Amino acid sequence: MKTGTSLGVEKVRLAVPDFKPSTADPDNAALLKTFNDTLWNDLDVSGVVELVSKSFYPLQAPGQPTEVNFIAWNAPPPNAAMLAFGNLGVSSGRLTVQAWLFDVKNIQSPQILGKQYADASSDASARVMAHKFADEIIFRLGGGIAGIAESQLYFVSDRSGHKEIWAMDYDGSNQRQITHLGSIALSPRISPDGSRLALSALMKTGWEIVMYSLDLNRAVSFPHMGGTNLSPAWSGDGTKLAFSSSRGGSPETQIYVSDASGAGPHRITTDRGPDVSPVWNRKTNGQIAFVSGRGGLPQIYTMEADGTNEQKMTDQGYAVSPNWSPNGQFLAFAWIRKYGPGEPGSSDIYLMDIASKQWVQLTHDGGKNDFPSWSPDGRHLVFQSNRSGNLELWSMLADGSKVQQLTFTGRNTQPNWSWK
Repeated sequence: MKTGTSLGVEKVRLAVPDFKPSTADPDNAALLKTFNDTLWNDLDVSGVVELVSKSFYPLQAPGQPTEVNFIAWNAPPPNAAMLAFGNLGVSSGRLTVQAWLFDVKNIQSPQILGKQYADASSDASARVMAHKFADEIIFRLGGGIAGIAESQLYFVSDRSGHKEIWAMDYDGSNQRQITHLGSIALSPRISPDGSRLALSALMKTGWEIVMYSLDLNRAVSFPHMGGTNLSPAWSGDGTKLAFSSSRGGSPETQIYVSDASGAGPHRITTDRGPDVSPVWNRKTNGQIAFVSGRGGLPQIYTMEADGTNEQKMTDQGYAVSPNWSPNGQFLAFAWIRKYGPGEPGSSDIYLMDIASKQWVQLTHDGGKNDFPSWSPDGRHLVFQSNRSGNLELWSMLADGSKVQQLTFTGRNTQPNWSWK
């Protein structure tokens, strides 16, 4: 199943020697370490390049174009096709990075990229500059798909003593608390434009959909729906929300769709339910996948956004947490394929090709893996797992490789990846 991580082509061999200091400032060493580590990790997990091991690098690393020894890089042992290099320096509290990407097989006109970044000197700005340069490289070498190094993850964490919504950079750095509701906040969903979080929270009136503005740093008004309201999901154009609700006295939750403001909620599932966890096909905004327990154990279904043409996608075990890939081709979901007495019952992350219903298993390492969420480039997934003995967030490429632990404090669940 072609998930787009390798795009069916051999990955470009890229060498990335550590950037060199360009000034004598004492802050350089720490900022160089942040920059070099961040750039290497971004490229390493990108799924579009093969990084040449640093043990093969020549002794002299270039800090600027005149210092590039082409033969030393393009011949064995490095045998690199591309070379990313540059320099970093602090001067009078300003951080400046100069960065180049060279095609070292093309000695006549090697330059593919030449960039300069400048900002107030800080660890955070060194990290952002590394992310920006990594994304430029990934865009050039990965078929023109925008990189994700500046994207954000939103998730539930109990590290403050309550289940609140937190955010972090895609690689796990810069973790910070967003909500301070003091109750239980679940299933954060960031809007396509990145300005608002829809979530479900236990309020005085019960489980409500809460709209939280990241611009204003506070909850903004959203209608009281009545009943229990869970798992909101944005349409790809940001104009609609789907959610699960028992409003109107329904004994089971059903899927509803409303405007992004909460106006005009209408029910789109009609079976007895319970129906939960809606997610839109963001490519078309015309279909919704969801989980239903109408036949006993939960299974994944798809339907048109008006509720017609329901299709059952899974037919065994216990299948939950669907998440639609950005290109509309795949569903990622959590599945206990053999569920019942005497079964090992491990929950793993699977991908399903929607057209053929063929599936592939991505996690195999035991433990309970759940709540997959796609990166905006469709090459990565973030998910929750208790494989380390505690509920933490992990990321991987969409082929199951490059697995990385992102959180290490408290219990962290229900991740949601930003749209860009």
